[in-house]
Amino acid sequence: MLTVSRDDSDLFDSLRAGASGYLLKDTDPVRLPAALRGVLSGEAAIPRSLVARILNEFRTPGRPRFGRRPKVAARLTSREWEVMELLSDGLSTDEVARRLFLSPTTVRVHISSVLRKLRVKDRQAAIDLLSDDDPS
Repeated sequence: MLTVSRDDSDLFDSLRAGASGYLLKDTDPVRLPAALRGVLSGEAAIPRSLVARILNEFRTPGRPRFGRRPKVAARLTSREWEVMELLSDGLSTDEVARRLFLSPTTVRVHISSVLRKLRVKDRQAAIDLLSDDDPS
């Protein structure tokens, strides 16, 4: 991603969408070829100042994650967990789709898959099952 934006939400949204780097347009043009070669060989191209912000994001307690993961929930994919976590934060299907750069139909497919795997009737029942802290 080559951008002028230093906004954290743009940075994190780009990385969630699969960007291999996040270079600012004021990057020294002499460094761009090396950064692009690095990306082509599997490296991430992110300025040190932004790496620090990424690290701080991971160090800062964020929204609560599902505590307990019942055995049946082990079948969920990482994307299904991501969808369910966003739904548990109160986001709508359309909001989840925008956040994950998916179509609303794809989000609904993930939700249907979760309901089937967890053998529950609706998304609230799935959220309740996934966020149940009682280990019994």
